[in-house]
Amino acid sequence: MSTFARRVLPWAAGAVLALAAGFGGTMLWFAGGFADRHIRSYLLDHPELLPAMVENLQHREAQSRLQSIRDDVATPFPGAVLGNPNGSRVLVEFTDYACGYCKASVADVARLVAADPELKVVIREWAIFPGSEEAARWALAAARQGRFAAFHDAMFAAGRVDDASIAAAARAAGLDLDAARLALRSPEIEQELERTRAFAAQLGFTGTPSWVAGDQLIQGAVGERALAAALAGTRTAAR
Repeated sequence: MSTFARRVLPWAAGAVLALAAGFGGTMLWFAGGFADRHIRSYLLDHPELLPAMVENLQHREAQSRLQSIRDDVATPFPGAVLGNPNGSRVLVEFTDYACGYCKASVADVARLVAADPELKVVIREWAIFPGSEEAARWALAAARQGRFAAFHDAMFAAGRVDDASIAAAARAAGLDLDAARLALRSPEIEQELERTRAFAAQLGFTGTPSWVAGDQLIQGAVGERALAAALAGTRTAAR
């Protein structure tokens, strides 16, 4: 890194933080004596650098949020996995059965799984839409029976979330219905739903679908290409 870059980066980071803090933060920052006239002049002449600086800062903050919980986030509720359960490439999806964008992403994930025998897709049931928590509970009950993928696909194929569609998806997945009903309010499923809510809050996710691929946090139905690009080169120890 050049001497100029070493001088610019700390100053620029201060500038971004000051701007984020608003007028008061900017005044304090200048009053604190951190402004270097030459660097300030350079950045004022090149304002196109600021979006990249902000993006880089946000990326670093996201990495920091993820670092402490990375392994936990990538460790699925037993059975709540698509693709290769022992795969060395891991994609984590936070999803909700009542979310239209999640439904639109089903085909993207299926194509990624078909293209990569090493892909393990960890599904985190984040029930944020009204009425969807019951479907999430049934999905985790299906995972306990080794029927998660079948229930997951049938539930999204139904196109709606209500008692009838949940029951139909459970039958289509071949669940032991009595065993599943007993599991719905089990401590394990309660804890998993709460754990996923906590992970989503810590990672700063605001809606579904949201994704973790390597050190990248992604929000929205970004499509197969964007997910594949995020996954490129990301390999972890299989769990």
